[in-house]
Amino acid sequence: MSPEKTEQVLGRKLISLFDSHRNHISRYDPPFLQGIRNQAMESFRKAGFPTTAMETWRNTNLERVLEKDYNIIFDPPEAPVDLENVFRCEVPDFNTHIISLYNGWYISRDTPLLTLPNGTIIGSLAQALREIPELAEKHFNKYAGAMGNGLISLNTAFAQDGVFIYVPDGVEAYKTIQMVNILNRDDDVMVQNRNLVILGRNSRLRLVHCDDSHNQQPSFTNTVTEVFLDEGATIDHYKLQNLNNSSTLVNSSFFYLEKESRLSTHLITLNGGLIRNESFVRLSGPEAHADVFGIYLMDKNQHVDNQVFMDHSAPVTTSNQLFKGILDDQASGVFNGHILVRKDAQRISAYQSNRNILLTDKAVVHAKPFLEIYADDVKCSHGATVGRLDENALFYIRSRGIGEYNARLLLMYAFAAEVIRRISITPLRNRIDDLVKKRLRGELAICDQCVLHCSQEEKRYSFDIDMSKI
Repeated sequence: MSPEKTEQVLGRKLISLFDSHRNHISRYDPPFLQGIRNQAMESFRKAGFPTTAMETWRNTNLERVLEKDYNIIFDPPEAPVDLENVFRCEVPDFNTHIISLYNGWYISRDTPLLTLPNGTIIGSLAQALREIPELAEKHFNKYAGAMGNGLISLNTAFAQDGVFIYVPDGVEAYKTIQMVNILNRDDDVMVQNRNLVILGRNSRLRLVHCDDSHNQQPSFTNTVTEVFLDEGATIDHYKLQNLNNSSTLVNSSFFYLEKESRLSTHLITLNGGLIRNESFVRLSGPEAHADVFGIYLMDKNQHVDNQVFMDHSAPVTTSNQLFKGILDDQASGVFNGHILVRKDAQRISAYQSNRNILLTDKAVVHAKPFLEIYADDVKCSHGATVGRLDENALFYIRSRGIGEYNARLLLMYAFAAEVIRRISITPLRNRIDDLVKKRLRGELAICDQCVLHCSQEEKRYSFDIDMSKI
């Protein structure tokens, strides 16, 4: 008999933990959620963890990740958590309303569920399910529940808390909301975060979602976020990932867009051992529009996997995807972009582009853009490139008196800047700009000798360079 695979061992452990802690996990659930949990666990029993035998997981192998004996946290922290000692936002002049998840549990600065004067509700998903179940039930698991995905089913079964945000009709959230997911444990932990965001008609929200690890402890974060945009709603969404090299993050986001709604989402990956971002966007109402942008900078043995499924199910909808990556050392990346245009979805415009720079012979990217079109009045395009730095552009910059090291930095920064400049929140854009510069130079270069000066530094250099050449 062949030895049992590691994912099967962990899967059996998780099933056993759910069965033995079922009543504890669901002790505060409204009636509708208990049935959803049980169905989700049955789905996980059948599907298990994803493997490389699955087409969308062909180039991302979880086998090493699943070798660890992860612990599950069934209760919130007993003592109050001083978040100032664990997390401090380093974005200057970034005036946000910060809400935090600490090891999978919502940490309240005010009350577990805060209602602002304009009717916006922010707080713990667990609390929202108890206090306003009629609103939560209308959307919870409605967009993620039909996937048949083992990890999503696992999250649905185990998740006990997360973030809940509701913006009423015609309301613009008074300031940017910043969700911070913090991991700070001395053991190997698996965390299941579940978030639900509901935007009413003609409402607006700016949302920044940060993943941060406080130490070098291995972890597995399995996050599911559902976002509903009613008619005319707009969301400007940012997912920032800066984790340790022992961390694994699977981030599954579902966006459901009604008529004339607008989505702009940015995936910014600067660090992490294994990161997979799954973005499912359904444009279900006419004149809905979605922008999905991403940038990833990976080195050493890091791995990033971006999966985008753009579902045009209504006519006169538009979408735009742009992902750019720079990979160094033995880093690896994946981009799978799937655009589906359904039969009755005429007058569609959908564009997709993925471009990558490999800095070594050992770095690798697997890119698979894919169009699936069943309508005849459409404008669709896709493309992917994987290559080196442009030698002609490098020669052009060096001819202006810039050394090879700095010339390479300038080229890489110019490549990344196309995505960075699409960030509409100025303080955040400036901070990401700084972080990308530091990431590109490995934070090892002497600042006075580097042409990529960050905004906090005083010294500046200027060069007579035609940026169109690079």
